[in-house]
Amino acid sequence: MIKNKPVRTVYLVLGDQLTTETSFFSEYESAKDIVWMAEVKEESTHVWTHKARIVMFLSAMRHFKEELKNKGFRFSYTEMKLDSPPTSLDLELSKFLRSTKCSSVKVRKPGEYRIEVLLKKAVSENNLTLEIIEDDHFLNSVEEFAHHAKDRKQLRMEFFYREMRKKYNILIKNDEPVGGDWNYDSDNRKSFSKEGPGLIAAPIAFPPDKITKQVIKLVNEIFNDHPGDLNFFDWPVTASQAEETLKDFLDNRLAQFGDYQDAMWMSQPWLYHSRLAAAMNLHIIHPLKVITQAENYFKSGKAPLASVEGFIRQILGWREYVRGIYWLYMPQYLERNTLNANNDLPPFFWTGNTDLNCLKQSIGQTLKHGYAHHIQRLMITGLFCLLFGVEPKQVHEWYLAVYVDAVEWVELPNSLGMSQYADGGIMASKPYIASGKYIDRMGNYCKHCKYDPAKSVGEGACPFTTMYWDFLIRHEKLLSSNPRMGMQVKNLKRMGENTKEDIKSQANTFRISLKTI
Repeated sequence: MIKNKPVRTVYLVLGDQLTTETSFFSEYESAKDIVWMAEVKEESTHVWTHKARIVMFLSAMRHFKEELKNKGFRFSYTEMKLDSPPTSLDLELSKFLRSTKCSSVKVRKPGEYRIEVLLKKAVSENNLTLEIIEDDHFLNSVEEFAHHAKDRKQLRMEFFYREMRKKYNILIKNDEPVGGDWNYDSDNRKSFSKEGPGLIAAPIAFPPDKITKQVIKLVNEIFNDHPGDLNFFDWPVTASQAEETLKDFLDNRLAQFGDYQDAMWMSQPWLYHSRLAAAMNLHIIHPLKVITQAENYFKSGKAPLASVEGFIRQILGWREYVRGIYWLYMPQYLERNTLNANNDLPPFFWTGNTDLNCLKQSIGQTLKHGYAHHIQRLMITGLFCLLFGVEPKQVHEWYLAVYVDAVEWVELPNSLGMSQYADGGIMASKPYIASGKYIDRMGNYCKHCKYDPAKSVGEGACPFTTMYWDFLIRHEKLLSSNPRMGMQVKNLKRMGENTKEDIKSQANTFRISLKTI
């Protein structure tokens, strides 16, 4: 930091906004302005955060500090120390503003409503106004999404995604989708044969450098009682590492990504996935770069259309859509609980100690790496919580805590809306429910489990299958009015009353058994 110079504008940079390649700094002058950043303990404790997620943020922030230094930025950076007192962003910012006379304070749109409230409070207490700038790391502004949503009876990602494809001319020819279809989702639901995926080259990894090693040591000392394991931390934490991660994915996994993006296999945490979500969410690589380079692999014949379209849809479609949902409905969105689910999250979500193998594998992988792919999140851990009836806010807090890519704008709508249907259909058109048979079809977890996914009652019945039918029974009235649930409700109506009672009894016994652990 260059000291003893007057300050015109304080540029606040948050831990998920780690880039200088942005219009946010278009008026920045090092002789007049200053960049402010701070590491505070509250950001790791407001949910019981996975050690790997803490390291991901702190290491990326410290590497970004070095980038600021090398580029000649004037900055103030507060590092967390072993003896640092518990503090929060608003307290640290307020302390800085009291000691620094400035004319204005700017920040890009934060990734969390809570943070925006804290920053406004700190700035207001110092008789200043916080100027919030739209974040051009995203491809659709909050205002643009609100305009898209206006006067629509229902919000659906598919229609938003088509608008985004046209806006950025991605996989578009003569204003129509390349290949004739907008969506190749039906081609992208394959599972592996009994032999499994075979040999898949391990994704590129980044052994901790000096900065990351220092952060790992600090986190193990300060947050030693937090969940997670840091012996396997190898995530990209700089822009150059994110670029290498992208190239590695495009060269080695994109072509097969589409076919097997929903597949699962024991001891295979990565399969054909990109490991880019955290890098994009912390702004160390721009999503449009990821999208256009993937599109180029299709254009050059290196990857099939279905794979490329499926990958691009997750970024240009879902990623932008969920951010729009988040800011359109916050803060009330966090309190939604359409299905009145009030059970506590089972303790094994923090340990992986369960005899349900799919959960043991998915949670164990999460605790080890801070990662699980979208189907493990939606159709294993999320599905269990939905069927079990876990209070949605507890589900949200777990997802926010345990994944290295979790920032609330993307995590909350996906967990509370998409996964738990707690928003009553704003995010998704139906509850994403399935029996154990789906899990069996998409991987080999069930082959190594004591429970039979085909059985709903009796000894050895799969709790997923039991609770699936119990969920349909409990919510039959609500689900009967949903056109996408018609087949499942019809199947329920064919079931005899005695069988229904047996299912409800077994589901209740299972819930009680977990509550008494």
